[in-house]
Amino acid sequence: MIVNFSEITDLAKVFIYPSSRKFYTTEIEELTGKIQLFLQDWSTNNPQNIAYKFLYNRFLVFFIDDQENPIQNSAIDAIVTFIFQLEAAYSVSLLDKMNVCFKQGEYVQYKELKDFKGLLKNRALTEKSIVFDNLVTTKIDFENHWETTIADSWYNRFLK
Repeated sequence: MIVNFSEITDLAKVFIYPSSRKFYTTEIEELTGKIQLFLQDWSTNNPQNIAYKFLYNRFLVFFIDDQENPIQNSAIDAIVTFIFQLEAAYSVSLLDKMNVCFKQGEYVQYKELKDFKGLLKNRALTEKSIVFDNLVTTKIDFENHWETTIADSWYNRFLK
C-alpha cells in the first residue's frame, strides 16, 4: 500500500536513484504521475507499505517497509524495470552507482567518480562539502546520513 513517508518505519529499506541531470519543471508533473501510477500498480501485487520522495528534482527514493512481509525479488525487479523505463523516457541515467552527487552552494552536482576525485585533489571540494550517500539502506540512515559531509561519509577515503 502507498503510504506517507511519515508512516514508514525507521527500518524500511531505501532504494535511491540519482538522476544524471536535474529534471525540468515541465517534466516533474508528468514524472510524478508516472511514479504514482507505477506504485499503485506495484502495491496491488505486493503486501509491503511503500512511500517515495522526489528530492532536489534529481533523486527518486523509494522506502519499502518489509518488516512483516519480506520483499520478493520480483518486486524489486518490477521497480528496476520501471526505473529503466524512466531512463529511456527522459534520457537520464538513474542506476549508475559509480557517480557522485554533491552540493555546490544550492546546486546539486553529478560527477563521475574520477572527476569527483579531481575536485578533491584540486581542493574545489573539502572534507566539509556535502555529499549524498546513496548507499544508505534504511529510512533512519537516510534521514541521518544521506546528506553528510565528505569527512563523515565513505567518500572520505578519497581525501588522502
